[in-house]
Amino acid sequence: MQLYHHPYSLESQKVRLALEERNIDYTSYHVNPITGKNMDPSFFRMNPTAKVPVFQNGSHIIFNTIEIIQYIERIALVSSGSGIIKESSKNVVEWMYKIQEWNPKFFTLSHIPEKHYIYVSKFIRRVIIARMSEAPDLATAYHTKLKEAYETEDKLLDPQVIQRSEHHLIKLLDEVETQLEETLYLTGDEFTLADVMLVPILARLTLLGLEKTYIEVRPKLAEYWMLVQTRPSYMNVIGKYFNGWKRWKMLFKTWCIVRFRCMLKLY
Repeated sequence: MQLYHHPYSLESQKVRLALEERNIDYTSYHVNPITGKNMDPSFFRMNPTAKVPVFQNGSHIIFNTIEIIQYIERIALVSSGSGIIKESSKNVVEWMYKIQEWNPKFFTLSHIPEKHYIYVSKFIRRVIIARMSEAPDLATAYHTKLKEAYETEDKLLDPQVIQRSEHHLIKLLDEVETQLEETLYLTGDEFTLADVMLVPILARLTLLGLEKTYIEVRPKLAEYWMLVQTRPSYMNVIGKYFNGWKRWKMLFKTWCIVRFRCMLKLY
């Protein structure tokens, strides 16, 4: 089994947490969207959306986050064979879909300095154009991604788009806070796949320096956040990249790669 992902990808973190929690072995391949690796023809043929993560088991390829996680759960159920691992309840699945409804894209980009985002966006567009000439049979799919890049820039200029994303997030966190007044974890006293979906969102808010604004103002959510950070799965998937100076190491490395390739026009 192979997982194509990136440590800072929120969707990748969800899948990797599920793999860690279910103790599933897999081969890891880093695909950095900021440096345009997801636009390489080999990856693009496998997943025309060019998004990470992508999970491959033999000829079976999945790139929908919840579908990957549910597939992982089925593997774990078959592998355990002892009833230790139970299938997720209807409540857990409902929370998974509820959390997945929030798209972090515009919220995240709105909290990144505009000059940095524009610089990277221009770089990605040039990468797409370069790959289009390398793989003309994929030109239509690449053109779609190019159009999406321009549309994203336009939407970021619309305050209503950002407001809708923030309001959706606030509503979700308020529902989580209400639930945590009754349970230790999101659906009970055990850590489930619903928590797997939620934890990366809290990590993203912390990475953006928004912990006080969105987490600490909700007492139960703040307690929950402290609790889940002690889990081995969190430390392996998120903590090892977000703690201390490591938080900036990968971002600095990525930024240097983009600047270097822009200077030398290596798209």
